[in-house]
Amino acid sequence: PEKSGRRGARPPLREAGATPSMPPLQEPGSRPRPYMPSLCSTPRNPAVKCYGDRFIPDRSAMDMDMAHYLLTEPRKDRKNGATPSPGKETYRKLLAEKLLNNRTRILAFRNKPPEPENSIFTELRADVASVQARPAKKRRYIPQSADRTLDAPDLVDDYYLNLLDWGSANVLSIALGNTVYLWDAASGSTSELVTVDEDDGPVTSVSWAPDGQNIAIGLNSSAVQIWDSSSNRLLRTLQGAHESRVGSLAWNKSILTAGGMDGKIVNNDVRIRDHAVQTYRGHSQEVCGLKWSGSGRQLASGGNDNLLHIWDVSMASSAQSAGRTQWLHRMEDHSAAVKALAWCPFQSNLLASGGGANDRCIKFWNTHTGACLNSVDTGSQNQLTLWKYPSMAKMADLNGHTSRVLFMAQSPDGCTVASAAADE
Repeated sequence: PEKSGRRGARPPLREAGATPSMPPLQEPGSRPRPYMPSLCSTPRNPAVKCYGDRFIPDRSAMDMDMAHYLLTEPRKDRKNGATPSPGKETYRKLLAEKLLNNRTRILAFRNKPPEPENSIFTELRADVASVQARPAKKRRYIPQSADRTLDAPDLVDDYYLNLLDWGSANVLSIALGNTVYLWDAASGSTSELVTVDEDDGPVTSVSWAPDGQNIAIGLNSSAVQIWDSSSNRLLRTLQGAHESRVGSLAWNKSILTAGGMDGKIVNNDVRIRDHAVQTYRGHSQEVCGLKWSGSGRQLASGGNDNLLHIWDVSMASSAQSAGRTQWLHRMEDHSAAVKALAWCPFQSNLLASGGGANDRCIKFWNTHTGACLNSVDTGSQNQLTLWKYPSMAKMADLNGHTSRVLFMAQSPDGCTVASAAADE
């Protein structure tokens, strides 16, 4: 900032005690006018710079001493000799104090204005600088090879079954023929849970209960067994609800939902003796996919009839009722069996479904309206692909299997996925 002189100094080039001379181009007896610099673009004297602007004057071009003198000079009214009123005198002093005490330039373009001592903009600039100083977010590392490969002899090569599940206790279960094995992901140890009789086998589905201790096993004989994995003890057997094999299972708290080759979906309350409490009827062929929403209010089911149904828990008929349960939504967009189902963890009404070999599409649904939001052709079934939602940009292909991927399960922390294929 520039200062043009001392406050209260005498006008330049004047004698001490002399009356200020009349500025040029004014009539005798008229009030003197303050000096204003020339607004011409080219000054008459080439050695003198002209800083004035027609609309926004530069303070460096103004004679601040002259302005201060004219505002603070004790004077009389030149027309009638009357003394100025106290109000005018107070206004003149206040104007001089407010305008001339701060001699910094205003609207100057050559130098930056002075920084305020405390300003919200200063704090904002500091916050922006701190954010910019942070290191860039590291790109997510996605391994291109399997962390561990386990042999799976006698794995049934059947797309419509569900033989792999990862429980909340971080234990992976897999059915190989008539036997169910448990693999502890923390210790890497493997144990045998049960081998069913030849008349009941093979095992057609497995599903962990929410507690991570009990596990349901669907059988080719249409029965469902519930086992305690900690003691390898059979807790109970559910029979009579289906007429053929049970290929899909899903838990909703104490309700175990089972889908069979007969096209029926049955809710079993494992706490009571008469376990079959509700039935959903809508598929004409085998039910190969079941998944409850996070709220437990809606059930998604997919079948070999290429249909996807959304069921509301309040609309299910009782098991003894002959009436037909009406589905909430029925989607016919897939051109192959619908097995892969997943509810969005952060949006309760968003469902993803995947079709079989003749479809190869992932479709996204709004289960409140039944509308299809997006459809993506995956192009293949022989590898795992990681997609970024909602852009559905392909992030990585995870190769390793030599035949189509039949089963897949995600770890409780969501960081690891296990897959099983016909290559065993």
